[in-house]
Amino acid sequence: MEKKNFLFGAALALGLLSGLTSCSNNDDSIDNPGDGGKQIDEKNVVKDDGTALALVNGVYSHWQPLSSSFSFIIELNSNKLISFEGEEGEAGPVNSRFEQVPDTWYQVKIFNHLLLGVAEDNEAIAAVAKAQAEGKVTQAGYNAAVGKAKFLRALAYLKLAQLWGEVPVFTEAGGSTTERKDLNTVFNQIVSDLTDAETLLLDYSGDPRVPSKQAAQALLARTYLVWGDNPLSAAEVQAIAESQNDPAFTTTEDRLEKAVEYANKVIGSGKLKLATDFSKLFGRDYESNKRGDNEHLFTIAHDGDSKDAQGNHQTHCSWTFPFQNGENGKGYSQNHTEVADDNLYDDWKAEQPNDKRLLKTYFTELKNPEDSKIYKYYSPVYTPINGKGVDQSYDNAENLEITQNSVDRIEIRYAEVLLIKAEALVQLGRNSEAAEPFNQLRRRAGIEEVAAPTFDQIKREWDYEFTYEQFSLYNSLRWKDLIASVQKVQNYKHYADDWETLADYTSDQKAFFQKVHNHLVAKYNNVRGKHYRQPIPTGLQGENLNITPQNPGY
Repeated sequence: MEKKNFLFGAALALGLLSGLTSCSNNDDSIDNPGDGGKQIDEKNVVKDDGTALALVNGVYSHWQPLSSSFSFIIELNSNKLISFEGEEGEAGPVNSRFEQVPDTWYQVKIFNHLLLGVAEDNEAIAAVAKAQAEGKVTQAGYNAAVGKAKFLRALAYLKLAQLWGEVPVFTEAGGSTTERKDLNTVFNQIVSDLTDAETLLLDYSGDPRVPSKQAAQALLARTYLVWGDNPLSAAEVQAIAESQNDPAFTTTEDRLEKAVEYANKVIGSGKLKLATDFSKLFGRDYESNKRGDNEHLFTIAHDGDSKDAQGNHQTHCSWTFPFQNGENGKGYSQNHTEVADDNLYDDWKAEQPNDKRLLKTYFTELKNPEDSKIYKYYSPVYTPINGKGVDQSYDNAENLEITQNSVDRIEIRYAEVLLIKAEALVQLGRNSEAAEPFNQLRRRAGIEEVAAPTFDQIKREWDYEFTYEQFSLYNSLRWKDLIASVQKVQNYKHYADDWETLADYTSDQKAFFQKVHNHLVAKYNNVRGKHYRQPIPTGLQGENLNITPQNPGY
């Protein structure tokens, strides 16, 4: 499980959301040990274009620890994933069962690091602007640094708004770090930052680790789709907080039109394209566009635990012990996260047996390159393995990535832009226009194309294309079907009380599948309207952040 004490020094040095509204006005040096060595001072930090960009790059120290952690909220708060991360009271299982509270670690970690990143973005923007005014930074240097800072700030605010709703909005110009703003204010800030980034940043160069004009446009398309699906206000969540009925789905058409507009900008640039082979999008040697396919639009770089803030393997730990499943004389180990049940594989196979994406997304057997033996992942042995998390970049050689963490996290890829455009068009009632971008994905997957996709087909295509890529909860929040989608687990194999009678189980297998059963039942029973929001958490050390009011139901 994850260590909970890294970067506390940085958090304390920044003051953790108390007064972080603009650049420091004191005379302390960045090397002053009295403030932990982290205080930014615009007088001596930004000396030229290189130091301007380096200052902004420091913000990544708050993004890197979150790469796999997002899955512990976004995928566990869905019907697709469960967690056996240590004891049942650990943060993974708590999220898996919809029992999160303000001090649940992943909520604490993600919320705080996103806002700490915003604070550092603010400091950097002010420092770079001052240095440019003093003639230390060129226009090109300003554009690169401030464009990147605004891009990262917008991305942070978008994730905060999707998961927590109304949040404080503070920039280099000021603002409160404790006063929550209405959603329109938050989204207007996101749009403002991204339109600035679109102007300031250069065209996509083939390196998705560098934010680009097209990456900003893709995020604008995503933002307008989220905003166009009318995210619930705090009052609307309060009205359904203890209910197990989803609210009505509504849209705002002019925002959906903007989603189409910005998706078209990315598409029309000619800079991006779908990779020919879906299976080559993931893994250490395939991510960050190392193959030159130009599908990855923006990624978070990772070099492994020992080099960056924290390593990544996209959906954390579902393959940490892939060959400790009780077969071939190996021990039986329960992973941090597990595919929720066999049905996720079975249902997809029944619907689209020829979908090339299925065999990459779910593994039911896997050859261990260390002993050349085949291991099965299907009850009563195990649940399927998340295939996108198993690095297949080493053909016929030792798979060193089984336990290492040097896989870059994909935040945006071109396939999302196509599906955003298709979905926005369908929501606007222009289904036949949606066929062209929609069918590009289906054509690559090798499944039937359609003349006019329906909304239900659009929703299912998100599952086919992006399963375990940290979209599940976000989509359920947009579509206002969170409760209904989670309660699909009642149809899963091991949800039934008589699951033990379906096959012969060893004692280890029985213990494993009893946990599967318990988590599925807990999901069904516990999900409520309040889960359209995450709880406003404590600080990284358990302190009160004074952000009020708390979200409904917590």
